[in-house]
Amino acid sequence: MLTLCPISSTLEITSFFYKKEKDSRKEQTREHKWQQETVNLLTTPLLSAVLTLSSPILGTIPGQLNITSIAQVEPPKGAALFQKSCIGCHDMGGNILQPGATLFRKDLERNGLVTEEDIYNITYYGKGRMPGFGEKCAPRGQCTFGPRLQEEEIRQLAEFVKLQTERGWPNVETNVD
Repeated sequence: MLTLCPISSTLEITSFFYKKEKDSRKEQTREHKWQQETVNLLTTPLLSAVLTLSSPILGTIPGQLNITSIAQVEPPKGAALFQKSCIGCHDMGGNILQPGATLFRKDLERNGLVTEEDIYNITYYGKGRMPGFGEKCAPRGQCTFGPRLQEEEIRQLAEFVKLQTERGWPNVETNVD
């Protein structure tokens, strides 16, 4: 004789439907994941193609963003001068001769060099092991033995150093020969 328990049958039916619903959700999740991966895979190349092909168009419409000019960003004015005159001692904002006198904010502030004018003055006249680069730098032993810089060049250097200090000395590429 076969006895059917109403509770047992209900649990089996519920379990059957629950399992089907769970399998259905797994399938939907798999499908969604596949779609997401496809979108992620195609987004970068498609966006690159759109920007590349539309840059001449965007550059000719008044008021629109000119993407070609963004790609050709010029380095700050003093970057080439820094590479030519200062990088020997102050590569990446450091100081190979005097480690406590780097061009990083904490050292500049500790040494009383807070403004562009302060940086201009020490670059022009020198201090300690730092030679002066100004045309009228004196005494002679405090000044560089290399070529002197014009006042405008020293102003550009001071502006560049201050900017780099505020940025934490990121790498700046220049086209200096």
